[in-house]
Amino acid sequence: MTNGRTRNTGKRSSPSQQGKKKSPFPGYKRGGPFSWLLVLIVIFTTWAMLQRLPTDNIDWGTFDTYLNQGRIESVEIGETQIKGSFKPDAFPEEKKAPLSFTVDYKPEMVGEKLLEKLEKNGVKCKFVQPRTWIWNLVGTFFPIIVLVALFYFLFARNLRGGAGGMLMSFGRSRHRLHNKDRVGVTFEDVAGVDEAKEEVAEIIEFLKNPKKFQRLGGRIPRGVLLVGPPGCGKTLLAKAIAGQADVPFFSISGSDFVEMFVGVGASRVRDLFKQAKDSSPCIIFLDEVDAIGRKRGPGYVGGGHDEREQTLNAILVEMDGFDTNDQVIVIAATNRADILDHALTRPGRFDRQIFVPLPDLKGRVEILKVHAKNVKMGPNVDLGRLARATPMFSGADLAAIINEAALSATMANKDYVEMADLEEARDKVRWGRAKKSRVIDEKEKKITAFHEAGHTLVQSLLKDADPLHKVSIIPRGPMGGATFALPEKDRTIFTKRYCMALLQVCFGGRIAEEIFCDDISSGAQSDIQQATKIARQMILTWGMSDELGPISYEPELGLKDLFYLLPAEKDYSEKTAEAIDSEVKKLTAQAYKSAKTLIEANKDKLEQIAKALLKYETLDADDVKVILEGGTLDKPTVADLLVAEQARSAQSKPQQN
Repeated sequence: MTNGRTRNTGKRSSPSQQGKKKSPFPGYKRGGPFSWLLVLIVIFTTWAMLQRLPTDNIDWGTFDTYLNQGRIESVEIGETQIKGSFKPDAFPEEKKAPLSFTVDYKPEMVGEKLLEKLEKNGVKCKFVQPRTWIWNLVGTFFPIIVLVALFYFLFARNLRGGAGGMLMSFGRSRHRLHNKDRVGVTFEDVAGVDEAKEEVAEIIEFLKNPKKFQRLGGRIPRGVLLVGPPGCGKTLLAKAIAGQADVPFFSISGSDFVEMFVGVGASRVRDLFKQAKDSSPCIIFLDEVDAIGRKRGPGYVGGGHDEREQTLNAILVEMDGFDTNDQVIVIAATNRADILDHALTRPGRFDRQIFVPLPDLKGRVEILKVHAKNVKMGPNVDLGRLARATPMFSGADLAAIINEAALSATMANKDYVEMADLEEARDKVRWGRAKKSRVIDEKEKKITAFHEAGHTLVQSLLKDADPLHKVSIIPRGPMGGATFALPEKDRTIFTKRYCMALLQVCFGGRIAEEIFCDDISSGAQSDIQQATKIARQMILTWGMSDELGPISYEPELGLKDLFYLLPAEKDYSEKTAEAIDSEVKKLTAQAYKSAKTLIEANKDKLEQIAKALLKYETLDADDVKVILEGGTLDKPTVADLLVAEQARSAQSKPQQN
């Protein structure tokens, strides 16, 4: 989905097209004299060992003895050697009997006497023509040539690289080089992050036209840090940069720098930046930079000689060593910016941080349109409604929804994706697959129906709560049922009334169990946890307590938060802690009482919702509205749909036969 910005269609020749083609390994040098000397020593040592391997040679006396004993079957008489083979039963007393032999001799030793003896013992005799001097030369030096070639391709070609890279190129960077033709992703494929695209567009413009910025004395940022939750499009944005900018794009992950050998990471960093400078203007993209960019110090990495710390130091030095005119931009991505070393994020290195947030309502609509371009959508599909029903979903989640809906529609042999497929895919991505085949006890099913009916009633009647979307008692993931809301807008601030409405909705299920089932169950576990979390957030962070006032008691992120095994420290006294606990209990009790009053005043409506859930298993907002207005539902149940499906299947079988 485009954002209204026109793409730059001007063609610009790539560095590989200007002048002579550059080597894919700039700065590569073969091994020095010492390396070749080492290779020659290994080759001749191997050759000498092969020459000294045990053979099947025998002396003349042994050959004469075997001949007289009748153990030889045939011989080939050459110029200086006699090669022969033994009879199969020549050595019955030995487990591993020799099959052939070779004996050296002088030509004058072959005479009528030897030939007569061979004929007398029934030995087949054959004379071999002597080889020329060319064949002798080839037979002598061919094995050496094969060894030289073998060691060159397997050993000598890898004797390159710097420190930590003596063998097999350990010190060379493992980056991937991309260009515009290989990536295939542009800004048209990135939606929901318009501000981030605008900031990145400045960098692309600088790489294409650096004199435009140098005219007024400005300096483009040397490093750009993309920060945001997982799945928000940081890596996709980097790929779009590679697709928009007609410059080399070096992509590597932070974990690729770390090896078991000390010094390899730093060597790879130096090799990467050296190749980038030789290919400038270009972009270096470091994905998951927190793998090597964590804060240094004894409390974080365990010493000054840590391999990760050496790699980080190499990155700091290389980024600080850029000249003003070096057209090399370093882009890094992470979702843990809070643990990065301050020397890495200071001005002059990663001096611009671009936040890639979770998409808002408008951004989710654009992202859904981008992923739905190549999917056949039905006429009833409303991507705006789906975007409203997916608050706090990332771009990756939305892409998964479209894909899951397409797969579901394909398995159902549909011609296009319907809205029901999209809603089922949304629930599957967030909460897991529906367990429709799970056998549920009738008593448990009744408790679940009244529990969800309590949530539904409170959600529908409170004006400060989000509108109801649907309610279901079909098990999904760890939940026995669920009530879904459909926010009208994305909330950037939370009022006290809205928070109190959330607390009442959380307690609606437990209250309904208490009133209608004459008991309470463990099904309210997640509701109680959510309510407690909201209440503590209201008091500790947002200052919504009348007694404690607008004071923040939430601990700041520091060293103690990284060591999660240590007990948490409190920045307030025990008396204040007691007051906080008292206020949390006060807020939850107030919300519980208000929700109970609301449910007791509408017991008949809640009972009708529960009965409808037991009958239909799933109700949408319109169905609940009909019940609250005193009407009755007239639609097929799940059992009716199953019977109709079986009937259609039974009718189609005879036609197929």
